[in-house]
This record gives sequence, C-alpha cells and structure tokens, in this order.
Amino acid sequence: MKEHIKEVLVTVLKREVDDMTSQANCPEWDSLHHLNIIVELEMAFDISFEPEEMGEMKSVADIERLVTQKLEK
Repeated sequence: MKEHIKEVLVTVLKREVDDMTSQANCPEWDSLHHLNIIVELEMAFDISFEPEEMGEMKSVADIERLVTQKLEK
C-alpha cells in the first residue's frame, strides 16, 4: 500500500518521494497539490476523507496511517 501511496504522490507532485517526504521538506506540496493528493488518494483507494483528516495529512507516514484506518473499517 505504501508504494501505491507514493505513486499517487509522484503523479501529483511530479517528483520523486520517499518515506520521509512531507509538506515540510517538499516545496511542491503546497495547498493546491494537497487537495489534488487527497482527490487522487480517494479515487485510488475508493475511500473518503473527513476535513479534519485532510488537515492531518502532512507526510507519507500520516497518509499511510489514515488510508490504513479507512481500509480497515
């Protein structure tokens, strides 16, 4: 699943990402790209995020945790 998440990020951000990629160290990860990441993740995993969850997505690890929680429900 982490690799699929990274593929989504690569597609949206148009740059390589790794496990340490976050909003803090990736200048391309701005507010517009953040929204695109969310939309792409929702489509890729057939899930839906709540607004407060969207605000928690600040890194690959955060996204993986939230996607895992959604898929386990």
